Amino acid sequence: MSSGQQLKDRPRAPRSRRGGDERSGSGWLTAKRIVILGVSVVVVVGGATFVIRTSMEHNNAPKQVLGPDSFLALDPNAPDPESDILKEQAVQALRKDRLQSTREDRKKGLDPVEIVQKAPGGGGFTPADFPPGSTPDPGSNKALGKQMAEARGWGGEWGCLEKLWDKESHWNERAMNRYSGAYGIPQALPGSKMASAGSDWQTNPATQIKWGLGYIAGRYKTPCGAWGHSQSTGWY
Repeated sequence: MSSGQQLKDRPRAPRSRRGGDERSGSGWLTAKRIVILGVSVVVVVGGATFVIRTSMEHNNAPKQVLGPDSFLALDPNAPDPESDILKEQAVQALRKDRLQSTREDRKKGLDPVEIVQKAPGGGGFTPADFPPGSTPDPGSNKALGKQMAEARGWGGEWGCLEKLWDKESHWNERAMNRYSGAYGIPQALPGSKMASAGSDWQTNPATQIKWGLGYIAGRYKTPCGAWGHSQSTGWY
């Protein structure tokens, strides 16, 4: 065997691991991994810087008091005792206003009652003290009342009758006193008393006037007698 053939067949010596590692790089720290680590460090450092800076800005910012509009951003279902108190106060104020308004409306709907210590003329007014009567519009309840009073011989006391039922009902055949329940032009109490003058007592002015004149005659003799009592007591 020639010397050349011997060199060819001789087994090659294994390469040194250390030598190979030195040529391929320093272990796991490759160029790609170095880039990833660098980016990660930048992100972490940048995020921490942003958080710290934002926190400092918030701490240094002036404190703001929440206004009414700010509460819209809050949880509507969260308990809010202060709002509950305000709601209750608003409800109470509304109830108070409604009660006051009702009282004022009642005052407007009531005629002032002028009460004197004693009715003039004993059972009624003397002729000189009779209140003047108007000339009512034809076809009105007053015109009908004046005609029926004259038929009874009370033409000279028309002013007393006009004033009396002006005060009681404004000559409205459907007037009702919300407190006592009195009804109609003469304010019969109860209104069903007028059924003795006619079954249509609820709607017919003539029926109501007929009953009212009979009531006055039986209790006060004349319209001016009834007017005098009304002035001294507030009712007749």
